[in-house]
Amino acid sequence: MSIDESTAAKVAKLARIKVEDDALPALANEFNAILGFIEQLEEVDVEGVDPMVSVTPMALPRREDVVTDGDQQTRVLTNAPDAREGFFSVPKVVE
Repeated sequence: MSIDESTAAKVAKLARIKVEDDALPALANEFNAILGFIEQLEEVDVEGVDPMVSVTPMALPRREDVVTDGDQQTRVLTNAPDAREGFFSVPKVVE
């Protein structure tokens, strides 16, 4: 897969990053380098290898899953700049 300048411009726009037209070729090259590295990773044989969450084996402490201080919706929403119908109200960010 290869990223051209128009695709790099589209990605920059979606990420809301201002990129000058003269910087688009370099950005496309960086994207292509990243994709090349990902293609190299896809070649690694991981058959039979268990997923890791840590380099050292460790167990997290467990506790009972109990409600300790619930039913505070009204108090929590008093901190919200805008709350509607029992929820936080935020500006629309996706067009």
